Amino acid sequence: MLVDSHCHLALPDYDADRAAVLARARAAGVRAMIDVGIGPGSWERTLALAGREPDVWAALGLHPNDVAEFGLDALDHLPPLLARPRVVAVGETGLDYHWQRTPPPLQRQAFVAQLALARARDLPVVIHCRDAYDDLLALIAAEGGGTRGVLHCFGGTAAQARRAFDLGYAISLGGPVTFKNAAGARAVAALAPADRLLLETDAPYLTPHPYRGRRNEPAHVVLVAAAVAAARGTTVAAVIEQTGRAAAALFRLPLTDAVAAGAPAASPQ
Repeated sequence: MLVDSHCHLALPDYDADRAAVLARARAAGVRAMIDVGIGPGSWERTLALAGREPDVWAALGLHPNDVAEFGLDALDHLPPLLARPRVVAVGETGLDYHWQRTPPPLQRQAFVAQLALARARDLPVVIHCRDAYDDLLALIAAEGGGTRGVLHCFGGTAAQARRAFDLGYAISLGGPVTFKNAAGARAVAALAPADRLLLETDAPYLTPHPYRGRRNEPAHVVLVAAAVAAARGTTVAAVIEQTGRAAAALFRLPLTDAVAAGAPAASPQ
């Protein structure tokens, strides 16, 4: 039940070979992929991909780095899209104080608004955070009552991870957990409760070792599973099973057809 809980396969990066990328993911044992649309320019592409592929589901949100470009009014268009078939989450949304493309107060407004959308639709929230974990966790505590979700590609501290778990949220780990200097990420992988830990690729970004520097793709989530298994002192099969169940529960994916019926995941190379 290998799940890539966060990828961007609808991006133009895959227009030339998307079918082959999907085939490689399936051959590697990936049973479900959450494709994340980050703004008005990608929402329809994400919906179309999820509508075509039985093992792809959609998340739709306004990325914090794009709020200034599209404005808060863009969120008015989200409710009817969130009601469409195969939409399983709001996001990605969150806070990004690294790039400062959107003033932090405006980012916070957009994040709180999307928490409210998720609560109204009873959908989980897919959260992006960079250099802003304390503010983000404080906003979830203050404004996120009745919500659930995942902090994708988690890059915070062990204490911040525990705070997220206390708030009822999960975390997801991606390619960086395979890097040599990722002791912090591996420590978080070791302490995370099995039902609060997901795997992802963030493809086409954050490619794991040994393919770092190349375009990422969902098949590489097997390498993330191997690194997490080593950090937790368990088997790759156990990590795939536990994280797959956690993803299926969070996104309410059916444990049939594409998610559960495929062949076992391939061994990482």
